[in-house]
Amino acid sequence: MTTRTRQLLSIDDLTDEDLHSIVARGAHFASGAGRGEQPLEGWIAGIYFKKTSTRTRSAFSAGALRLGARILTYGPGDLQVNTGESVEDTGRVMARMLDVLVARTAGPDEELHGLSGDGRLPVVNAMSAAEHPTQGLTDLTTLHLRFGRIEGLSVLYVGEGNNTASALALALARYPGTTLELRTPPGYGVDPAILARAAARAARNGSTVTERHDMDGLPERPDAVYTTRWQTTGTTKPDANWREIFAPFQVTARLWEAAPKAVFLHDLPAHRGEEVTAEVLDGPASIAFDQAENKMHSAMAVLEWIRHGAVSGPAPEGRLS
Repeated sequence: MTTRTRQLLSIDDLTDEDLHSIVARGAHFASGAGRGEQPLEGWIAGIYFKKTSTRTRSAFSAGALRLGARILTYGPGDLQVNTGESVEDTGRVMARMLDVLVARTAGPDEELHGLSGDGRLPVVNAMSAAEHPTQGLTDLTTLHLRFGRIEGLSVLYVGEGNNTASALALALARYPGTTLELRTPPGYGVDPAILARAAARAARNGSTVTERHDMDGLPERPDAVYTTRWQTTGTTKPDANWREIFAPFQVTARLWEAAPKAVFLHDLPAHRGEEVTAEVLDGPASIAFDQAENKMHSAMAVLEWIRHGAVSGPAPEGRLS
C-alpha cells in the first residue's frame, strides 16, 4: 500500500461532488465568510510558473498565504530541469519537501504527472497546453455568484477552442440543464477528444455542449457570453493570416441586442480591439474583473480540497487521482 494524494490535473480528476463542493467553497470565500480560516497552517506550497501569469500566480500565492500556508516560488529558470535533470527526479525530490505544488507549464500533461513524484505530491494544474482546470472552476464560481445557480444556464463561448474553452466545456457539462455553445474559428476548435468527453457528460445530465465554426444563427438570450484573447500563452498560430480567420469572432455590443441581460466573461488578459471591443469589456455587462478576483477565492477552495484529500492505496492506472 502506498500513500497517494489528490491531484487536479484536469476537471476530469474531480467527481461531481468534488466539483460542486469546490465551487460552493469558492463562493463561500468570496462572500468573506471564510476570513480567518487557516486549513493550510503548517503547509509549504510550491508555486512553479514556467510561463507568464498575473491572475493565476497571484491567486494561488495570495490564497495559500490567506489559508495559513507558506510559499516557495519558482520561475522558469530556477529548477535543475534546465540543466538536464528529469522532470520525474525533480518531482520525487519536491514530494519530500513540499505539501502541494501549483504548476503552470503550458506543456503536455505528462510533465505535470512527472512533477507529482509518482503521485505522492499533490499537483494543481495552473495551465497546461490541453486544459486550464482552475480557470474552469473560477468561471463556475463566478456564474454561481452572479446567478445564484449554475443549473440551467446558457453560455455562448466565442473565440479559439483553447485550454480555457476545454476546461469550461468539461466543467459546465457537470450541471443539469446547462447549454454551452462554442463558436470557434475554422481550424481552431476545441480538441475533439475533449469535446466528445464534455458532450457525453452533458448528455447524461440533460445538458448540451456543441461547437460550430461560424457566427450565423447565434443562440437566443444566453445568460453569459465568454471570450479569451486570441493569442494564448505559450502557443503560436500555424496560419500567417490567422487574424483574418479570427476577425468574424470578435465580441461586440451587437451580441447584446438579443440578450440585453447577458453578462460578459473574459479570463484576461484582454486585448481591446481584437477578441473584444472596449465597449464590451469596460461596459455594464462585463464582470470580467470580478471573475479575475474570484480566481483567488476558487484557488483557496482548490487548495483546501487538496489539503483534505490524502488517501491510501495503490495508485490507479492512467490519470493520477
